[in-house]
Amino acid sequence: MKLNTGKEMPDIGLGVFRTQQGDETVNAVKAALKIGYRQIDTAMIYRNEKEVGDGIRQSGVAREDIFLTTKLWTDDVRAKNTTAAYQTSIDNLGVEQVDLYLIHWAAEGYQEAWADMEKLYEDKKVGAIGVSNFQIHHLKELEKTAKYTPAVNQIESHPYHSNQELIDYCQSKGIVVTAYSPLGGQPKDGFLEDLKDETIVELANKYGKSAAQIVLRWHLQRGIVIIPKSKSENRIAENFAVFDFELSADDMASISALNKNQRMGADPDNLPF
Repeated sequence: MKLNTGKEMPDIGLGVFRTQQGDETVNAVKAALKIGYRQIDTAMIYRNEKEVGDGIRQSGVAREDIFLTTKLWTDDVRAKNTTAAYQTSIDNLGVEQVDLYLIHWAAEGYQEAWADMEKLYEDKKVGAIGVSNFQIHHLKELEKTAKYTPAVNQIESHPYHSNQELIDYCQSKGIVVTAYSPLGGQPKDGFLEDLKDETIVELANKYGKSAAQIVLRWHLQRGIVIIPKSKSENRIAENFAVFDFELSADDMASISALNKNQRMGADPDNLPF
């Protein structure tokens, strides 16, 4: 996927949210890079930036061939600590810069944080800058003072929360959308599990693919970057094997029709942290 900076961002990456410190993260990163992934997505608040860096170095894949993303946490947004927080992240990762730095959530002060990120970009200390969990109104507010349009908006999207209105808005502005939790989540508090939905299971049988592969292909055909998370090498490989088939227009529509506006994560307009 081409960013508004002109740089290419791989269509699929490994997410490491809730991947544990130590060997679990290191091994997941190494496995993904061995399989062929060239994008790794982490964040300061995941507490595994060091392990991500270790996994990259141990993989044998050249740093310049890997698209690396990390994020500015809400505490640092509110504390006006963008520049120092970025330095801490790249120190933890053991890299000179990341390819993409995101404001993790639209916490109070995000406009000033964005101005600081623009300075990092202008000083060529970061490859691209973007946001995460920004709603349309956040993007419109940012546009009032921003010199640069965010390259990426990373948001929750899966069949039960397609978030299509926000995706359409971002794409109309040249903002690449990355979907986190692209496969939905486990049943909890009355929530359903996307991958066990009858429609998804029927399509998996039709195409001879797993339910996860069907959903990931749905995202890709909507023009969205995906960062599925797994610590299992077999599952990491399965998630990557989604480029050898295509869903029909009718099947795409049947998945989109599953939308329930059902979030698995936090509401960006009511931050609990």
